[in-house]
Amino acid sequence: MTGSCHKARKMDKVAVLIPCYNEAATIGKVVADFKKVLPEDSVIYVYDNNSTDDTAKIAEEAGAVVRHEYRQGKGNVIRRMFREINAECYIMTDGDDTYPADSAPEMIDLVLKKQADMVVGDRLSSTYFKENKRPFHNAGNSMVRSFINLLFNSDIKDIMTGYRAFSFQFAKSFPILSKGFEIETEMTIHAIDKNMQIENVVIDYRDRPEGSTSKLNTYSDGTKVLRTIVRLFRTYKPMEYFGFMAVILFILSIAFFIPVLITYIKTGLVPNFPTLIVCGFTAIAGIQAFFAGLILSTMRHKDRQDFELLLIEIEDRRKRLMR
Repeated sequence: MTGSCHKARKMDKVAVLIPCYNEAATIGKVVADFKKVLPEDSVIYVYDNNSTDDTAKIAEEAGAVVRHEYRQGKGNVIRRMFREINAECYIMTDGDDTYPADSAPEMIDLVLKKQADMVVGDRLSSTYFKENKRPFHNAGNSMVRSFINLLFNSDIKDIMTGYRAFSFQFAKSFPILSKGFEIETEMTIHAIDKNMQIENVVIDYRDRPEGSTSKLNTYSDGTKVLRTIVRLFRTYKPMEYFGFMAVILFILSIAFFIPVLITYIKTGLVPNFPTLIVCGFTAIAGIQAFFAGLILSTMRHKDRQDFELLLIEIEDRRKRLMR
């Protein structure tokens, strides 16, 4: 099957989305495994991201609809998928044969029958730490999970998993900004912030088979993920972000001002006049940070109101596509 023959489809019942870059060693098995466990009317889409091996050819021979995204990066691929494909339920997985297809029916049921917006394939509660041979990845996953759950008051079991199910509303309302592997962090925080229904399904994770190599760089991609968390915390929780800055600035201002004040009370003199000036500017910066957070928080409230109206429009679009 080719990508062109499915361009005219209005709405798939289930669409499996597999972003791929040089996964010739495993993609055939991944497509075959999902074909076995999913209904016949499900469609498996493989988006090739400039592979230099036979990934696209093998995927097409296995029965997948093959399309291409020429901008490098997983975030760019997912953006293209969500724009081009209409489905009642989306299953996102990797082409490296690390996620079990057997869990897909349960994840699909949560979307179609229980109206979940995002179902997270939870590796960390099962075999991940035993199967994964990269200790820094293990520590990084645990740290990111704890960090996000603390900052956003959530209980997501696996932040970085590439195995998820989505509703039509989620796919069409998610503004993708990330270009690479930080996409999973971005979609998790988006779902939390927008009060979407999130479910967790424990899955059995298996490490990559021999001959398959990871494209994830522990340090550079890990740094991007942490930067994404900070950026999204500033965007989604501006009062907390700028309020924290304001508190730090006020504490610094007071801490350096107290010795100046004590000296003035005792002697009537201000020998450290530059310190006094710096304390004043630091306090002013704290006030500015506080009001910046207050203004942005008000704007965020208006944004959430607009988002709820957008969901109504997306639901109307879904109903029209299903006719």
